[in-house]
Amino acid sequence: MDLRDIDLNLLVVFNELLKTGRVNAAAVQLGLTQPAVSNALTRLRRILGDELFVRTSQGMQPTPYALSLSEPVSYALGAIHSALNQKVAFDPGRSSQSFTIAMTDIGEIFFLPDLMQRMANAAPNASLSTVRNQTIDLDREMESGNVHLALGHLPDLQAGYFQRRLFSQRYVCLFRRGHRFDGLQLTADDFSAAEQISVVAAGTGHGLIDELFGRMGVSRKIKLRVPHFVSVGHILSSTEMIATVPEVLARRISKPFDLAWCAHPIPLPEISIGMFWHSKFHKDSSNQWLRNLIYDTFSQ
Repeated sequence: MDLRDIDLNLLVVFNELLKTGRVNAAAVQLGLTQPAVSNALTRLRRILGDELFVRTSQGMQPTPYALSLSEPVSYALGAIHSALNQKVAFDPGRSSQSFTIAMTDIGEIFFLPDLMQRMANAAPNASLSTVRNQTIDLDREMESGNVHLALGHLPDLQAGYFQRRLFSQRYVCLFRRGHRFDGLQLTADDFSAAEQISVVAAGTGHGLIDELFGRMGVSRKIKLRVPHFVSVGHILSSTEMIATVPEVLARRISKPFDLAWCAHPIPLPEISIGMFWHSKFHKDSSNQWLRNLIYDTFSQ
């Protein structure tokens, strides 16, 4: 097939249908009418000789051939976008750019102290905002450039994204210093018998760990459920409860809250923490600078 046979606008429609799964939603995002999107899909089907999308009760589902095209098409469109919008090289010493990164509250506790110090030295006039990936349409916000990077365990960000592994984290048991478990090697029975805080963090790596406890049949005496980790240090420091937390969090908050931690008695898998960015901004100089700064600071 010759590239002269393909109208670039057809690939833009194809890429939007992959993300939305609905003709009307794609039309809204592209500023087109629904008939225009349908006509574009008909032309592309004829050119490629494949149905590309099949109507189901869940919307337009891509065919295997469409899925095989998703990543290269997204990358190609991103490269074209970056080339057409290329600006002068990013100068961190003079820039007043505001960056936005998606991360969890653990991410804020772990990443921000060191990251803000590095930014203060390298880009004193730049600023940073954080958002929660569970409260926004992360894919849409990253493609539009409103969110520059995402940090964490994000297996759903695949097609159209680059990623770079930063480190793996294991889970530990955290409790107040002087707790009856302090200095001991915990057993599974000790863990099940202890009163616990459970952090309900759906859509995060920690949420997967909670699901794993259920599949493994591990009994837990949950006394308190909270939606985030911010309060965990305060609560553990004045109670006999324990919590299952990532080791990076335990290291950060154990000293300020006079806490202790130990290896987890349940064989939990390590979770890979990575940095993600949309392919449209792969060659964006400011995005590259921020990625390099984060990787140099936190990669293990």
